[in-house]
Amino acid sequence: MAGLVVVAAGLFGMIAVGYANTSIPTGEKDGVADRGSVIYYADGRTVLARLGVKRTPVTYDQIPRAVQDAVIAAENSGFREDAGIDFSGMVRSLWSTVSGQQVQGASTITQQMARNYYDGVGTERSIQRKIKEIFVAVKLNKTLPKEEILEKYLNTIYFGRGAYGIGAAAQAFFGKRIGQLTPEQGAYLAGRIQNPDAFDRAEIKGDTGATEFRYRYVTGQMAKLDPVKYGDLPAASPTSPKRIPYRTKDYYQGANGYMVVQVLEELKTRDIQPDEVRRGGYRIISTFDRKLMEVARQAVKTTMATQSNQFHAGLAAVNPRNGRVVAFYGGDDYEKNQWNTAFDSAKQAASAFKPYVLAAWLKAGYSLDSHVPGNQTVPRVLPGQAPGGIRNEHPQAKNAMDVTYATAHSINTAYASMAYALPNQIEDVREIAERAGLDGDRMEDDVKEHGYQFSIGSAPVTPVEQAAGYSMFANQGRHTDYHVVQAVYKGKELYLPEQRASRQVISAEVAADATSAMRQVLTSGTAGGKGLGNRPSAGKTGTNNDNKEAWFVGYTPQLSVAVGMYREECRTRSGKLVEPRHSSCPLTPGGRPSKKYGDHRPYTTAREVPLGPGWEGAGPPTTVWRAFMLAAHEGKPIEHFAPKAGIGQQEDLVPKPAPTPPTPTPPPAELDANDGDTCDPSGVCDGGDLGDPTEDDVSEESRTDADGPTAPPPGGGSHLPGPAGSGHGATEITDS
Repeated sequence: MAGLVVVAAGLFGMIAVGYANTSIPTGEKDGVADRGSVIYYADGRTVLARLGVKRTPVTYDQIPRAVQDAVIAAENSGFREDAGIDFSGMVRSLWSTVSGQQVQGASTITQQMARNYYDGVGTERSIQRKIKEIFVAVKLNKTLPKEEILEKYLNTIYFGRGAYGIGAAAQAFFGKRIGQLTPEQGAYLAGRIQNPDAFDRAEIKGDTGATEFRYRYVTGQMAKLDPVKYGDLPAASPTSPKRIPYRTKDYYQGANGYMVVQVLEELKTRDIQPDEVRRGGYRIISTFDRKLMEVARQAVKTTMATQSNQFHAGLAAVNPRNGRVVAFYGGDDYEKNQWNTAFDSAKQAASAFKPYVLAAWLKAGYSLDSHVPGNQTVPRVLPGQAPGGIRNEHPQAKNAMDVTYATAHSINTAYASMAYALPNQIEDVREIAERAGLDGDRMEDDVKEHGYQFSIGSAPVTPVEQAAGYSMFANQGRHTDYHVVQAVYKGKELYLPEQRASRQVISAEVAADATSAMRQVLTSGTAGGKGLGNRPSAGKTGTNNDNKEAWFVGYTPQLSVAVGMYREECRTRSGKLVEPRHSSCPLTPGGRPSKKYGDHRPYTTAREVPLGPGWEGAGPPTTVWRAFMLAAHEGKPIEHFAPKAGIGQQEDLVPKPAPTPPTPTPPPAELDANDGDTCDPSGVCDGGDLGDPTEDDVSEESRTDADGPTAPPPGGGSHLPGPAGSGHGATEITDS
């Protein structure tokens, strides 16, 4: 007997020492406060995506008493009075652990909270961990009010459907805020705590037997806990309440994926990594207009409907006043093809680059009235030119034309010569392009590689860069870097403001005169008659080597929009042509699993090829641009550009053409009654072919400021010789 007393005393002494040496944990467990973030469209109300942990923290006072009672009845009926542990349950749990059987339940709410909320308690199945958990629970019960313990517990416990915490569970199962839950709904959720994953799997299969059993158990326990309040509940509500459908939504499907990725990429540049987004509980307002995103998709898909997956199109729309990307088209489904043509496809700008030369020309103090060469460059040999020099696709009827005409009809020789005549030559153009937001490394590399071919579009650009670049012309010379995030909130606090780095690249007068010239592109130039009716618009076409890439970039005071197109074939190493899968070249045969092929060894690779006959900047790209712009401006007021400023001095690179003398009126011709031919007085007849007017008959004065077709250009198109290819090839302009 004395020995038993000694053993008991020793045991209790060990427990006392262990209890005394167990400290109350203070650090939260990793992830316990994690809360998913929500990305919204530009309106700040419409959800674009929910990322990360579903958790909606609530306070004790927000949780209805019936919901509290349901959880207590299901998990720990003596919670409000106990010391943080349940002695009968504790003995049962310790015995099952010592005996090697599966650890049973019977942990109190305080114990579960300690295990799930605090770092250092652990979750491994061992007698040491169980004892420590008991000690911690007892101490927490002495130091924390029951209300705080229950609040922490209900904000951390998992309920299923990806929902952590009672606030998120109310939304996930019933589409309600926590304060709107009924006693029945509280009972259903409380019943799920025991084994949420198993209940999820069963319910997805249509088997509700297990959850119905738990629901009846909980309502019965509630009736025992408080017969006055809940005595009638089991009979009044014998089956569980109806839930909302369980939809596992993948926010990376469809066009949403492209938007989500761009938001995450921009946040990375501002020191918020994707993992932090998924657990940081941010409210992120994007710049995307939901309606305009669909308008962009429709404009591209309608125009490209008859084309194969070899053809690619990218569209980007930027608000020129603030740099916000309001819409884009980069692909149909991010899950099937992660390449975003609007942001990722850097292709040669071709003649759509010329407005940056125009801006540099006007900024240098030269006017639109200056005369520039139409047949050969000045000087004839320019640094970096390809064999044969920079020339135009068709010989021009005259060698001298003003800058507006050269812009409207995309004359290569004029623009290369203009770049050479600048004070700092090609460097002035590069500076303007970079300050307008084009990638500095790409611009620098292209100048080194292509010299003055840079001035007519040899540098690669993306649609979103071009849309943002042209925005300076629409915004009185001021450029704001494009971005896709308006604001980031944490709770009600503004965590990150909108990043609107802006700068005055050119003066308002330069922007006005450049716009005046580019308006002619849509009236009498390469895209004549393809403007927006009575709504003022301006822009520039661009077409590359063998029609490999085609562009239209244009703007109004409200929107700057770029459309780029190109074509790629997928070929194996042996040269076999393979059709793309979802617009991407397949990494494995048929897209099936393969040991031989994959990321390490692609089955096919992409090779850029000509778009084909009829593909030019004034063709499908302008069609897409116009369709988008007409729909996007529907219901918006008509805004006018600033009038032409007429700045600068006339800087003639070639002599001004002499006035054309009047043509003498010929004497009346005689008509031979026998054959109807026209004959001169000597009887020599010309066969009746009076001929068409020559291109010399088309004067610069035939241009008009009204949208609509006018006289054709004297030549149209131009050519830059050099090797074919994408990215850094030479550039052929076939704007017509």
